[in-house]
Amino acid sequence: MVDKHNFKDLINYVLIAGLFILAAVIIYPIIYSIIYGILLAYLFFPLHKWLKKRLKSDFLSALFVCIGLLIILTAAVILLFGAVFNQIVNFYLFLQKIDIVAIIRSALPNFISSSGVSENIISSISNQVSNMIAGYLKGFTGLIADLPSIIIQVAVVIFTFFFALKDGEKAIDYFKAVSPLKKETEERFFKQFKEITNSVLIGQIFVGIVQGITAGIGYFIFGVPNATLLTFVTIIMAIIPVIGAWIVWVPVDIYLFSTGRTGAGIGLLIYGGAIITWIDNVVRTIIVARNTKINLWVILIGMLGGLLVFGFLGLIIGPLILAYVLLVIEVYRKSTVNDDLIFKKSDSLS
Repeated sequence: MVDKHNFKDLINYVLIAGLFILAAVIIYPIIYSIIYGILLAYLFFPLHKWLKKRLKSDFLSALFVCIGLLIILTAAVILLFGAVFNQIVNFYLFLQKIDIVAIIRSALPNFISSSGVSENIISSISNQVSNMIAGYLKGFTGLIADLPSIIIQVAVVIFTFFFALKDGEKAIDYFKAVSPLKKETEERFFKQFKEITNSVLIGQIFVGIVQGITAGIGYFIFGVPNATLLTFVTIIMAIIPVIGAWIVWVPVDIYLFSTGRTGAGIGLLIYGGAIITWIDNVVRTIIVARNTKINLWVILIGMLGGLLVFGFLGLIIGPLILAYVLLVIEVYRKSTVNDDLIFKKSDSLS
């Protein structure tokens, strides 16, 4: 016979588990937006702290930072998409009749005639370029189709960003209060947690600046109008997690195609896909590995795995998750054998 007290406890546990499951179901569709809002809050927290000292109010400081970021992003989006919207529409029509083979022949006539490039090679190149164009265009059409969902997700990011700024320190104090770790271990954990997060986000800022400048060089090379202004916008967009430099240079490339500058359009497409994207994937990995003192392959696996699981957001949270796992292992190792093996700087990165 089941004990009445044990049965009551079982019911309570089932109810609690059910509540947690329901909470997970509710949060799951917007979990990436919540993470994104928290990352943004962490990135802008120093500015919030500076304003708080002058305004003497968490609420007002968080509100001004939130409004300021919204104004900058809105202005950048209006400036960018307002300028190229008609070109994007025209690009749909242009894509229906584009002849990549003829474009390549007209753009590189001397090279093709002198090198004896075969029709198969030209056709292969044209197919690759066509696939790249179609892939980027599909991303934009997807954004338009998912606009209602995007608006909801953006609202979640904004609210999370605001409340993470306003109540972030209280939340940290709460987690410290319920932490099962010893005081010394807890302080060590939170210290290294902060160092790892700072390193990843500082890497994001540095890579964003380098990406923006590199994109700007491409704008000047291929004769893009207002190249200086677009470089500045690209830097801002590249610094912000998930958005990235592509949201600027891809519309610019569409503009080049739609205005008949197909040679420059192909050039910027290859330049952006090869060089700008390479900076994001390779340079970011090296910078994060150096700053966090974690082995390069761990960061690389975190980025690649994170990209597959979480999308572009995974480039940031993938390495963070693996770094936090290693941090937990290190804290345990430190408490047992008094050794910091994992976070010693790798000789290959010295």
